[in-house]
Amino acid sequence: MKHSFVKYLVFFSIMLTNMIALAQTNTITGTVKDNAGMPIPGANVLIKNTSSGVQTDFDGKFAIKAKPEDILVASFIGMKTTEIKVGNQTNINFKLEDEGAKLEEVVVVGYGTRKKKDLTGSIVSVGAKEIESRPVQNAVQAMQGKAAGVDIGSNERPGTVGSINIRGSRSITASNSPLYVVDGIPLNSGGIDFINPTDIESIDVLKDASATAIYGSRGANGVIIVSTKKGKNGRFTINYDSAVSTEKINERAPLMNAGEYIELRRWARYYSNPTAFAPGNAPTIANDKDIFLATADPAAWANIEKGWAGGTWDGSKVSTTDWTKYVTQTGVTQQHTLSVSGGTEKMKAYGSFGFLDNTGTLKGQSYRRYNGIANVDITPTEWFSMGVSLNTSYGLNEYGLSNVGRSAVASSDGIYLTARQNLPYAVPLDADGNRIQNPGGDSTIRNVYEEYKYSQDQRLTLRFFGSLNAQLDFGGFSKTLEGLKYRINFGPDITSYRNGVFLDGKSSARSGTSFASLAKNQTISYTLDNLILYNKTFGKHDLGVTLLQSQTQYFNEESAMSAQNIKNPNNKWNALTTANVTLAGYSSNITESGLYSYMGRLTYGFDDKYLVTASGRYDGASQLAPGYKWSFFPSASLAWRIDKEDFLQNISWLSALKLRAGYGVTANASVDPYQTQPPLSQILYSTSSGVINNNQLGNVELGWERTAQYNYGIDFGLFNNRISGSLEYYTSKTDDLLFNRNIPSVTGYGTTLQNIGKTKGNGVELTLNTVNVKTADFEWSSNLSASYQKSTIVELQNGKFDDINNNLFIGQTRGVIYGFENNGVWKPEDAVEMNKFNAAAGSTVFTFGNARPVDQNGDYKIDANNDRVILGSTEPKYIAGLTNTFNYKNIELSIFVIGRFGYLYDAGGENLSGKTSQRKLDYYTDDNTDAEYQKPIFSAGTGDLYNSIFGYKNGSFLKIRNISLGYNFEEDLVQKLGLSRLRVYVQAANPGMIFSKVKWVDLDTRTTYSNRGMTLGLNVQF
Repeated sequence: MKHSFVKYLVFFSIMLTNMIALAQTNTITGTVKDNAGMPIPGANVLIKNTSSGVQTDFDGKFAIKAKPEDILVASFIGMKTTEIKVGNQTNINFKLEDEGAKLEEVVVVGYGTRKKKDLTGSIVSVGAKEIESRPVQNAVQAMQGKAAGVDIGSNERPGTVGSINIRGSRSITASNSPLYVVDGIPLNSGGIDFINPTDIESIDVLKDASATAIYGSRGANGVIIVSTKKGKNGRFTINYDSAVSTEKINERAPLMNAGEYIELRRWARYYSNPTAFAPGNAPTIANDKDIFLATADPAAWANIEKGWAGGTWDGSKVSTTDWTKYVTQTGVTQQHTLSVSGGTEKMKAYGSFGFLDNTGTLKGQSYRRYNGIANVDITPTEWFSMGVSLNTSYGLNEYGLSNVGRSAVASSDGIYLTARQNLPYAVPLDADGNRIQNPGGDSTIRNVYEEYKYSQDQRLTLRFFGSLNAQLDFGGFSKTLEGLKYRINFGPDITSYRNGVFLDGKSSARSGTSFASLAKNQTISYTLDNLILYNKTFGKHDLGVTLLQSQTQYFNEESAMSAQNIKNPNNKWNALTTANVTLAGYSSNITESGLYSYMGRLTYGFDDKYLVTASGRYDGASQLAPGYKWSFFPSASLAWRIDKEDFLQNISWLSALKLRAGYGVTANASVDPYQTQPPLSQILYSTSSGVINNNQLGNVELGWERTAQYNYGIDFGLFNNRISGSLEYYTSKTDDLLFNRNIPSVTGYGTTLQNIGKTKGNGVELTLNTVNVKTADFEWSSNLSASYQKSTIVELQNGKFDDINNNLFIGQTRGVIYGFENNGVWKPEDAVEMNKFNAAAGSTVFTFGNARPVDQNGDYKIDANNDRVILGSTEPKYIAGLTNTFNYKNIELSIFVIGRFGYLYDAGGENLSGKTSQRKLDYYTDDNTDAEYQKPIFSAGTGDLYNSIFGYKNGSFLKIRNISLGYNFEEDLVQKLGLSRLRVYVQAANPGMIFSKVKWVDLDTRTTYSNRGMTLGLNVQF
């Protein structure tokens, strides 16, 4: 009986223990997603130190039984394993990051992809996350400040993009623009502004010649490779991205009010003719009637008379007209993109439709773009695959007031600066409400009131771009041929462009007669590539071979016509027929060119430590002279992954370390076709026609402009890649510059294009990514792109002699400022010194208040030959972009700043002619002799002969370009709404300068103003 009791007791204890254990085992549910919030199907979720586990379903979801003390481990190929203790949780969500961080990323190189850790050349990447971090109108804006060594200018006119320069300027006459490659196809014309930024997966910038030489003659100025988004294996998702922005003009240089300007104009009249006009501090109403053209514009004079109402002058009583309010408005931009993506092992697809509507901050300026893209990749068998990428864009750009047809003395820089020239005391309408054509009575000043009704420059662009490929994998037929592939790429590119311009006779750009013009342009080009690819790994050896045969054809056809005195303004440019107008001009033209290429590339890696890349490309360009069309471009680069060596394996803080060195030769043939034999020009006689020589002499020996470049780099990762980046140093030499040389006019020609001259350059580039703080709920990371660059001229058309007429100097950059040095203003205390200059000239050269240039040789004469010096360069030496990102739970804050340093900005001086309005500044008068600027002198031209010396300023600045605050909604709420992801954000654009050496200029846009605004955005995934 006793033994039976013991048996029952043991049995009961075991049952109780099992019941307790069972009671503590719960079903844990959750999801596994990647860093972008996308579900990961097929991910493993295991209980640590056991074989018990499950895989996630198609939506990344899982369910597993686990105890509170268990640890769940989530893993997926190519991603970091993540562990979470169960505890009291019943719902656990994993977020897996890419394995190896930055150095494991795949980047696009010429005709293929490589892991970043295996790169031997200088390549910098901008991913979709950085592109989407702030809403932009085009991909060029998205790259600003994100890529070291890439300088991108700002252009805030709707539908236009800033300039791009990679590693400085090498060419003097030929283009310095980079080559754009979209989905493997080089663009033969235009840029990447037609692509919806939301459709871009990555932008890879090839900077050094060892990387760009794969594109031979087209890679001399760097290569920008754009990869659009593709479908991915997994469930189909629908994404909707929307952003609405509002902007207003932020003016940094306020104008003088009416009273201030009236005083300046009085002084200007007095200093131009002291015997005829009273000093500015002793005005008379009789003088004012003469100075301010009282009879020419009674409305303006009536306003000035308010200041004389009390019998003595009081400028505060004169009303000030802000002319800019008639041409500005609140700019509103809408961006909407609807995209679908997904696929299976056999077929993947991505498609999107995008709409951009940008109403500019200036009236009459707007841009509307419709984008459609469809990318499909099909792999029906293991030996065959094909892909199609079709990108269509329709853009309608209302350019606003342009220079086409301009005949009046209006600003060539557009309507805003024209408005700033209008006189502050003048008014747009007379007492009867009629528009005053010349406010202030000056025939050279035109009214900008409702200018948008009287001028239109409409530009319509329809572009169709395709990338089609098919690939045979011979390994699918035989294991002996494993790694051998044949690929064909075909890229058609068709652009239709139409530009219609109409200027009414009342427009500020015309002098009373109307004008209309119509220009049409059609470009058709294609690229056809045949590729043989071989990649094989055997033991510790990795071998890759790429062979290419390529041909590119370019065809452009254009026509234009224009007329004046349009009888019916409603017709604009649509009725330029002999029945309606007499054509003032007409033309048509056709251009054809071609490029043929052969290329071979070899990549080799040993033991994942030692990497070699070598390539050679043979190009033939039709626009060059017979016998000079073909050239060979070699390159080679090495890399050593030191972190893989045994002697570094015990250094725990070193995550990655790689040294790189490369050399390559590229070339430039970016000149217009037919430069070797310019066409004859037609001449018409009364009864017949003939031909005469073109102004440019042909060159039957015109060849390649060649650039050789060395590059040295180090890629690093420290403290588990909490700190990572790269440091580069490069040197380059360019020979046989494509230079437009002046020749003696007795030859019957003015210029000829020749291969003469040399330039060189060098620079340092730093890319630095840091995770400064990282806790369970908070992370602060920084991304810095900084560079130093310098390009100098070595030889010119006459060897090592300066070409002053073309502002080119040996040992200096192309953007040199060559002029008189600023020595302030002549003051009464300088009388003795000033009289020496007047005595040496034998006449009065300077008076008190004139600009005072430096007499460099001390001969008391100011002349262009002896006293002009090199003051500096307009090309920045240092360029930097910095993004700080702060993440707290679901909240993300990022601040992006950009800066340029070490250069001169030419503000143009201040002519102070008293002819047009004037920004507020400290100018010289008899009552203000200690002034920054010279005295005003009334003139239709420049006023003071040397006023330009006040325009050369240090252009260094650091600007906050963007501040973004975003919130990702909780997953539980998102799922209840039937969504996969929901994010809202607000952003501030151009909130302000951190510092600037020129307070009254936005040195980023290089104007006195910039657009400042707010954006509200939404990202939804279904």
